[in-house]
Amino acid sequence: MVHIVALAGLWLALATPALAVGAAEPGKEPVVDAASCVAASEANDADKILTECGALIDNPKTLKNDRINALIARASAFIRKGEPDRAIADYDLALQLDSTLADIFNARGELEHKKGDRVRALADFAAALKLNPGHASARANYRALGLELERLGAQMAVAGKPSFSCAQARRPVEKAICADPELADLDRQIFVANTKVMREAASASPRDGRARQREQQQYLARRDARFGRPDFDLKTEMRDRLQRLQGVGGY
Repeated sequence: MVHIVALAGLWLALATPALAVGAAEPGKEPVVDAASCVAASEANDADKILTECGALIDNPKTLKNDRINALIARASAFIRKGEPDRAIADYDLALQLDSTLADIFNARGELEHKKGDRVRALADFAAALKLNPGHASARANYRALGLELERLGAQMAVAGKPSFSCAQARRPVEKAICADPELADLDRQIFVANTKVMREAASASPRDGRARQREQQQYLARRDARFGRPDFDLKTEMRDRLQRLQGVGGY
């Protein structure tokens, strides 16, 4: 993640000589003094940043680089105050003024990712890398989000599908599982969890592996035999089995 301090450091990189002294060349209009905004940013005082840098941003006579710095500082303050939408809006404005700021593309992408907008986040990480192929944070974010999207895609591909082929389902309980996406997901999760438990048990000793296999067989036999009875809740039975396999009051 991009740290606020790192972004605040952009002020030094973008600041103009006039900003530091607040003076103007003879015959030219005085430069807007950004000292109060700079001081608030250096002190990491979020409330003062909102006031002082906000005034700088709203002043039409503020130099472009100073306005960009003020927007970055205010975005950092909004992040600290838990207002990501307003921070993103300030990053938007900063990038409209200068579309070469790789750090800001990456920072905006991180906020978008936290909000769940993976598509925009990925685009921002890619934009940061295009501007700066050596940007370590953007590269790590891009890779991590890419893997996340791959996992989501894989999950969506099997969503609502059980561990067995519904085309070959013969038992009433199997047909019931195939007809209910939630039950189908539970069945697949049980299969995956049981496979993991059996593999880990077998690595400890073949006897433990066989014991875990027998427990799964007993669960299936009990499920099939009791299905259809008035006092039998298939969903509850499956959830209990999954919890046991995942270690909740179980292994």
